[in-house]
Amino acid sequence: MAPGGASIGKDGKKKQPPTAATNLIAGGGAGMMEALVCHPLDTIKVRMQLSRRGRQPGLAKRGFIKTGVEIVQKESALGLYKGLGAVLTGIVPKMAIRFTSFEWYKQLLTNKETGVLSGQALFLAGLSAGVTEAVAVVTPMEVIKIRLQAQHHSMADPLDIPKYRNAGHALFTVVKEEGFGALYRGVSLTALRQGSNQAVNFTAYTYFKDWLVQWQPEYQGTTLPGYQTTLIGLVSGAMGPLSNAPIDTIKTRLQKMKAEEGTTALQRITKIAGEMFKQEGIHAFYKGITPRIMRVAPGQAVTFTVYEFLKEKLETSGPAFITGGRYEE
Repeated sequence: MAPGGASIGKDGKKKQPPTAATNLIAGGGAGMMEALVCHPLDTIKVRMQLSRRGRQPGLAKRGFIKTGVEIVQKESALGLYKGLGAVLTGIVPKMAIRFTSFEWYKQLLTNKETGVLSGQALFLAGLSAGVTEAVAVVTPMEVIKIRLQAQHHSMADPLDIPKYRNAGHALFTVVKEEGFGALYRGVSLTALRQGSNQAVNFTAYTYFKDWLVQWQPEYQGTTLPGYQTTLIGLVSGAMGPLSNAPIDTIKTRLQKMKAEEGTTALQRITKIAGEMFKQEGIHAFYKGITPRIMRVAPGQAVTFTVYEFLKEKLETSGPAFITGGRYEE
């Protein structure tokens, strides 16, 4: 079987790609689980990326453990879950769009005569899926999430009132004060990050999965054991952050700040990158890389494991799986 090509079921017949409904349920469920498990690491990553510590005298560098401890000490453990509402609101459509568009791009790029999907086409399908989700969902979701995560108020103190109370209030305030366009601040960088992430992620995962199936023919046309899916999801998930860490750091700072009149997005990006290098050094572009890998790699492991599990159940059991076996024709 060619990497990413049509798979064959146990009965020897060509398996149809997952339906949009399957991707919505399986992808949404996988995304929700991933967000609940890994969001604290994302909050730590954002705080590290927004930190101005570096070459400034008297400001010691903080690692991800110390950053996490400080958040809990000053803002309670709930502080690690700031912005979770924005993530959960967007995670279902995000994952549905990611997996559905990836399957659609794969079919579009598959050679119609041979039925083979080349490695380059597989990479392009992942890239296109990442860009699609970035424009449709991820960019506005991350603008709101970062605004919430950047607040240093204590969630344990009811008298310590933040500017943004929750995801809905943050959305309303940002649009009211800065206009609808503010929700798409950093869209080019987000698309570049998501595109490169999913290109690397889907390509690596697909190749790893195909190699395991070739090594274990008994899993041809069915789902690999959960621990194997988790392992290859973990490894493929770590590859994206290593390739685009500077893009993610600049994007985070761009989405945190308000727009300056008379300046283009490219000018703001150039200014942020220049100031980071001048004031904090080259290492500033890799701030938060440790928690980001710790966030993205396990996140992808959770996502692929849950997605594969739910997809198999939906394809074999259909509505009966959703209703706990009580479905009747």
